[in-house]
Amino acid sequence: MIQEITRLLEFDKIIDRMKQFAHSPATLRLLEEIAPLPSRPQIELRLAQIEETRALAAAGICLPIEHFADITGIIDRVRPKGSLLGTDELLVLIPLLQVSRRIAALLQYRSDIPLLKELAADIHGFPDILGPLEQTIAADGGLLDTASEHLFNLRKNSRNLAARIRKRLEEIVRERETAIFLQDDFITQRNGRWVIPVRMDSKGMVPGVVHDVSNSGETAFMEPIEIIGIVNELENISAEEKAEQIRILKEIAGWIREDADALLADFRALVQLDFINAAGQFADLVNAGIPQIADEFMINIQNGRHPLLALMQKERGGSAVVPLDLRLGGSSPNRVLLITGPNTGGKTIAIKTAGLLLLMAQSGLPVPADNSSVFPAAGRLLADIGDDQSIEESLSTFSAHIGKISRIVERADQRTIVLLDELGTGTDPLQGGAIACATLADLMSQGALVLATTHLTDIVTFAHKTSGMANAAMEFDRNRLIPCYRLIMGEPGESHAIDIARRCGLPERILQQAQQLAGTMESEFHTLLAELKESRMKNELLLAATMQREKLLAAKESQAEQALHDIARKAAESRLKALADAKNLVNAARAEINRILDEARREKSRKTAAAIASLEAGLDSEIRKIHPEQRLDLEKLRPGATLFIHLLGRNATLLAIDKKHERLRINAGSLEMEVPFGGVSAPREEPRSAKTGGRKSPPNLAAAATELNLIGCRVDEAVAQVDRFIDDAILNGSREVRIIHGKGTGALMRSVREQLSRSQQIESFRPGEAFEGGDGVTVVILQG
Repeated sequence: MIQEITRLLEFDKIIDRMKQFAHSPATLRLLEEIAPLPSRPQIELRLAQIEETRALAAAGICLPIEHFADITGIIDRVRPKGSLLGTDELLVLIPLLQVSRRIAALLQYRSDIPLLKELAADIHGFPDILGPLEQTIAADGGLLDTASEHLFNLRKNSRNLAARIRKRLEEIVRERETAIFLQDDFITQRNGRWVIPVRMDSKGMVPGVVHDVSNSGETAFMEPIEIIGIVNELENISAEEKAEQIRILKEIAGWIREDADALLADFRALVQLDFINAAGQFADLVNAGIPQIADEFMINIQNGRHPLLALMQKERGGSAVVPLDLRLGGSSPNRVLLITGPNTGGKTIAIKTAGLLLLMAQSGLPVPADNSSVFPAAGRLLADIGDDQSIEESLSTFSAHIGKISRIVERADQRTIVLLDELGTGTDPLQGGAIACATLADLMSQGALVLATTHLTDIVTFAHKTSGMANAAMEFDRNRLIPCYRLIMGEPGESHAIDIARRCGLPERILQQAQQLAGTMESEFHTLLAELKESRMKNELLLAATMQREKLLAAKESQAEQALHDIARKAAESRLKALADAKNLVNAARAEINRILDEARREKSRKTAAAIASLEAGLDSEIRKIHPEQRLDLEKLRPGATLFIHLLGRNATLLAIDKKHERLRINAGSLEMEVPFGGVSAPREEPRSAKTGGRKSPPNLAAAATELNLIGCRVDEAVAQVDRFIDDAILNGSREVRIIHGKGTGALMRSVREQLSRSQQIESFRPGEAFEGGDGVTVVILQG
């Protein structure tokens, strides 16, 4: 049955097109045997393998497959121990192994084609066999001199002896005492021996052996006696050469025998890969997609195109193929679709396209349709398409159709898809229509999905009234009287027989009478069609309005998203501005503190504390403007609590509370200081970079290391630490730092100050004041 379906749907022609991309007779046989696969995983696996070859091709990488022969017979002949393969058979192996070697090299390091790599797992190339074969077998099937060193030497000696023989024979035929007895002066061979042509009446005058006589009997071909020894030696070498050739061929046959199973597996994997590659190239040719394979019994074709029509359009040009949209079974309430329309309007092509795409999908082949198309993983396809009337078997058109339909009804079940073309034709329309309606009802009761075509209005009416059945029409341009080939779901079509007859030139008097004879039945039927078309037009208007509303909603949604984006952007800009303001405030505070400290060192005034306190209060006020915080409940604060210090921009530990003066003593790392109540808030989560001490954290007053203790260090160690300390201080934004080196012998102090004097990062440095540590300390002012 599958062969008949293949012929009816022209699946065999699809296979013939795919054969153009095959490279082996074994691949051609595999293509001829292609059929629906038994399970969904097998279908999806083949589709995925084909898609990987197409992905490679799209990337400009083609599988390096060239023609290779079927080696199954060769492997069978080499299996018996001691068997020998001829050079012509070994020559057949070379292209196969060369292709295998290239495939193995291509796939070896790729990670984007796992399924192809798995398929080609047995492809190795066998370099230990291919190399000797390439060095042994010539393109004409002979053995090369490079087959072995011994063979090379034997052939070299053979050529030298042959040259000696020819040279001596040339000398003999030129000698006067011999030339007078010769029929001619050429040199030739007879029976493998070197001879010269001697007149028959003078053969006794030339010493030698006669090996042949000319057809005329006038010439004796004689081997001069003086070269017989050399010729015998040449024949011995030839015998040795033949023995060496047999030895080489036996050795190669032994290697092949050892790897016979692996070679056969390599060949079969290469055939499978060639098959997948051919399917992929054909899929690219018809712009095929990868359909969805469902366990649910349904068909959903989106923008389906008949592959042969697509090829014709691509090769010959012309108008584009009109796509087919069709849904049956599954979530659709309909299991029977009846297609009507004019002759040559595309009804038969529509059901053949659906059936052909189903066969391709179930065979694991990409189909020329959208990737959203769905086909059932398993299901039997039965069809009655075409006119099988036979004079020999006394079958009329009607009898042939009924015979096929009978077999279809017997085989149909809930996993069957049935294609029926021209239902009810070939007999009385009334009875033929009744049989057709009963057949459709019976097939639907068995659970089958049915695609059928007809011209009979009785069947159209039956389908319209029966739940589970639906009508569809092939669109027809009545103004131009030409078919549009587009399937319209939900309404029946008209045959337009009178219109087409008018276009074909039938006399108008006949057409007018035909219209009168059509009678009331046609009028009622056309009324029904008009109502259905009006309903379709209303639905289309509603659909267009709905789509317009969806566009408006989409536009508004886009505007809302843009507004949200703008809000987020402005919030981010505000945050960045606040951070910049905070940074500027901290830098200004740092500069002011440095100024106050400089003044304190110069004047040693008690006014310094008041200045710093005033600065703290002003800074705290500015910080609250940038980032307002709720005041803490001071009654609940206890020493050891963690607070966020606005001035420092980090958390610190509370040491003591001075309620009288509303100040808190805190500790932040190595820094211990007092801050006003308003300068703190609840602790915050610190960024990771601040916790880990990363250099990319934003600089602040607490994070900057402002003191380096070198006491106990050697001079070289101290100098290196000073350089790193100055670099870190610059990165942290410090303005003034202290280096503690002690007094001692003064060597460490001098080295440190010499190093500072050479640094371009230093604005100035000085010994510490008495309250700073005197000469045991150097105070460094960094470049601003």
